[in-house]
Amino acid sequence: MGQEDWAELQRNLEATIPVYDRINRFATMGQDKRWRKMVRSRLPKEGSILEVGCGPGTFAEMIPERELTCLDPIPEMLSVAEKRVNSNRDPPAKFVEATAENMPFEDGSFEGVCSLFSFRDWFDKRAGLAEVKRVLKPGGKLIIVDPAKMNRVHGWFGYLWMRIWVGGYARFICKMKDHPWKWLTKTYVHFGTTKTYVKMLKDVGFKDVKSKVVFPGMATIWTAHKPE
Repeated sequence: MGQEDWAELQRNLEATIPVYDRINRFATMGQDKRWRKMVRSRLPKEGSILEVGCGPGTFAEMIPERELTCLDPIPEMLSVAEKRVNSNRDPPAKFVEATAENMPFEDGSFEGVCSLFSFRDWFDKRAGLAEVKRVLKPGGKLIIVDPAKMNRVHGWFGYLWMRIWVGGYARFICKMKDHPWKWLTKTYVHFGTTKTYVKMLKDVGFKDVKSKVVFPGMATIWTAHKPE
């Protein structure tokens, strides 16, 4: 995906805000909440957490007890998320406008980093993972969850699911043929397989890299640690 397409993707992601949770729930047959709980259970039990690509704050709202920083490149996403997350939270979460590839944090700032349903939207995934490794403390943990693509055949069925089933619902909800959700189908098409990112995580320098395709085969959770 080129820079121009990526900029267009950001504009379309902003347009999904009013229906983001509703369509996500439909697209995953209601499993998205369970997957977020799985990510929460895998986070380090203590220390500061960074969520890369926080969107409208759906996951951040689920961890009110943690020291949390939310990063997103879309100002409107951050505005919606901050109001949603910090309305009943003490201390408040921090919200930062930036990309995964260029994070304004010092080395070793966080015990844990997570990315939920946004990794496939990163412009340069390898550069973003290198930045994650930089801002993690030694021994810190990374957790990613995103749509699964175990192989080309599985990816083809996933594409049909996104384009026909989810796309049809998005057209109905958004009341427009040229709905913004179609861009998420495009990012899925360009997304690699589960094994692609296991290899990439290892190449970047993470250790203990693991992946798990979660029921019903619609998502993968990757976990990895920064070396001590």
